[in-house]
Amino acid sequence: MDESPKLLRPTREDPHDNPDSERLDRNVTDLLNELRVAGTGIQVMFAFLLVVPFNAGWKEASTFDKSVYFVALLCLAIAAVLLISPSVHHRLLFRQRERAYLVRVGTRLAIVAAAFLAVGLTAVLVLISNFVFGTTAAVVVGIAAAIVVSSVWFVLPLRRRSKAPDTGSDASLIGGPAGDGSGNVHR
Repeated sequence: MDESPKLLRPTREDPHDNPDSERLDRNVTDLLNELRVAGTGIQVMFAFLLVVPFNAGWKEASTFDKSVYFVALLCLAIAAVLLISPSVHHRLLFRQRERAYLVRVGTRLAIVAAAFLAVGLTAVLVLISNFVFGTTAAVVVGIAAAIVVSSVWFVLPLRRRSKAPDTGSDASLIGGPAGDGSGNVHR
């Protein structure tokens, strides 16, 4: 009998024998589809920001405009990294039976990315408003954008979540009270 140490590898059991397998498959698919949607928006804004400094009028931009531009650029770059990360994790952990991990970490990364995206989007709108219409428009648009984006993206779903009965849902994915604490994904 061979007593040499063996590398731990996933067993060759059918992954669909696990009752949570279909749920995890749906969760991974849902997450990756959501990331695709958000990724497209980031690509458009990031492309816009990458060409701005090369425009002739940028030389006359104020220090405020340049600062807002840099904040927007950094926030969108961070959001892009965070939103791309779950896809990279998925590829690196492919067939390693890490779907629960992928959904849990991917969900957290997507939520943090949404926060950076919200700041970046607001900064882009402030930058354009200030450059085209001036300070008053930039302040009004910045406040309005921050209120609308934070309300629609965060306040509404979090309010709904706080009023919903605890059903053992996906709250465990982001450290909420639902679930069994083991990190298992419930849907």
